Amino acid sequence: MAKKKSWREKLDDAKDLPKLIDIPERMQPRLGKGTMVIPAPREVDAIMRRVPEGRLITINEIRTELAKKHGAAVACPITTGIFAWIAANAADEAASEGKRDGLAYWRTLKAGGELNPKYPGGIERLKRKLREEGHRIVAKGKRFVVADYSDHLVKRAR
Repeated sequence: MAKKKSWREKLDDAKDLPKLIDIPERMQPRLGKGTMVIPAPREVDAIMRRVPEGRLITINEIRTELAKKHGAAVACPITTGIFAWIAANAADEAASEGKRDGLAYWRTLKAGGELNPKYPGGIERLKRKLREEGHRIVAKGKRFVVADYSDHLVKRAR
């Protein structure tokens, strides 16, 4: 039986990515027509790493940056989210081994400022880490969001 890949090995496994494709027909009602970039895992990780303490980014901002970088209409929402999740788990894996990774994955939010319950440590760890950086977390039904998250988004170079 093959040994299971570590999260860091998954993060480093770029396969044939990034690549530019036409937006699949099934995704066009939501994303429109044009080209879509499927990013490499390390590209998503690199953007997440640039978010300084006290600032935030959402998956949608990451997708916008990736699309612009590759001259595409959009970046794939599915792979971008998966690669953010892999980056978060790789950072947690390194931390559990006593290694300093430097990725503050809790600063990467879902659309609308929502905390991602799939990140390591779940909602409780994310709430604690974000509060330590001065953010206020509020319940929105069963979900949790950073209050006024848009005021804390990383300002991108235009």
